[in-house]
Amino acid sequence: MASAILIEELQCSICLSIYTDPVTLRCGHNFCQVCIDRVLNTQEGSRAFRCPECRAEFQNSHVPEKNRSLCKIADCMRSIPEVNTGIFCTYCVHFSVPALKTCIECEASLCDIHCKTHNKSAEHVLIDPNTSLENRKCSIHEEILKYFCTEDAACICVSCSLAGEHRGHLVEMLDEASEKKKEKLRNVPQNLTTKREETEKRVQNLQERRGKNQEKAAGVTETVTALFRDIRRQLDDLEKRVLIEIYRQKESFSRSVFALIQQLEIKKDELSRKMLHIEELCINTEIYRREYTDILLDVNTAGDNIHISGDRKTASWSDINQNHPETPERFQDYEQVISSRRFSSGRHYWEVDVSKSVSWVVGMCYPSIDRRGDQSFIGYNNKSWGLDRTSDKYTVIHDRKVTQLPGNIPCNRLGIYLDYEAGQLSFYSLCDPIRHLHTVTATFTEPLHAALCVWGGCIKISGGVKTY
Repeated sequence: MASAILIEELQCSICLSIYTDPVTLRCGHNFCQVCIDRVLNTQEGSRAFRCPECRAEFQNSHVPEKNRSLCKIADCMRSIPEVNTGIFCTYCVHFSVPALKTCIECEASLCDIHCKTHNKSAEHVLIDPNTSLENRKCSIHEEILKYFCTEDAACICVSCSLAGEHRGHLVEMLDEASEKKKEKLRNVPQNLTTKREETEKRVQNLQERRGKNQEKAAGVTETVTALFRDIRRQLDDLEKRVLIEIYRQKESFSRSVFALIQQLEIKKDELSRKMLHIEELCINTEIYRREYTDILLDVNTAGDNIHISGDRKTASWSDINQNHPETPERFQDYEQVISSRRFSSGRHYWEVDVSKSVSWVVGMCYPSIDRRGDQSFIGYNNKSWGLDRTSDKYTVIHDRKVTQLPGNIPCNRLGIYLDYEAGQLSFYSLCDPIRHLHTVTATFTEPLHAALCVWGGCIKISGGVKTY
């Protein structure tokens, strides 16, 4: 068995194992080739390498040399089988050397060296390394168990046989009793072999029965699988038929409902037309049953190319600058004007004659509307609403959003209806019969002024305001 001192000298200080391909540094220390390469790689970038053991420095170009003699010794040491029972020599106090034998008399474990110098007398019995020495001595007399009591089937010492509880019993030497026991045990394998053969036959019979049972189960499984496969197919067919019928009924119901909806939509449109006609009739009846209240244009708001008549009812476009006095209320960039009267509640109606102009805007605005720039044009901000005619096209404009009015509109006179609380501003063509053009819906937050804009010709407030 290898000496512990030699094993320690052959250990790499990095991996703590016997050297593998050992190499030697210039300082004389030895390491495994793989271990020292790994250490030196971590020192790359530094000015010099250092020995992991003594920290001696040497140049980066230094290459460790292979130690061939140490390599042979390490290979031989690794080839020697090590017996490691976990029990170490009692007398090797400086190193942990595996024990080769244990002396029952000394109650000590011995390595190969101490076994050679150990007492050879008969009392010193050497056994395999063992830590449970108490099992080899009598628990009463602390003597070695050398005899076997055949009556009590127990291992005993000399004192037990002569003066102890086994006195007078038939005893045998422990070795002789062990041989007799071994002889009896030699016949046991034959009996066990016979029983094993019988057991194997039973196992074979059971395996055959299991095979037949598996074949039978496979047949039943195939039958049941086919049965359920057919059931699933029938269920799938039934599901398809039910889904087709549900879809057919759904489509039939949808068509019926769609036809009914179309009929109701037609009826709704008819009712809407009737309601509009009745509304127009009601408005027309107001026209003839109510007296007008004058609505006048505010000269202080008129643009410089607009002439306001003496009765303040007509706004005419002029290519001659009217040189109106500068006022904060005046529109600076467009030919437009607003009324002096404002409306903050109730329902109101008035008419405008546009027969003598082909380009105009009529509507309403808040008093806070800008008076300069593009944002001051009626309909091009969120503070005004206007009906615009340009090139025989009619549009309703608010906050720069344009709504095109369809069809040909014979429009010489317009009716304008305001319901302040309801938030509605409606435009009508006063032809025969009266035609509703468009209704704006909004939530009014300020009083409203009537507003006019004209390019070429003139427009006139032909009727006053009806308030009700």
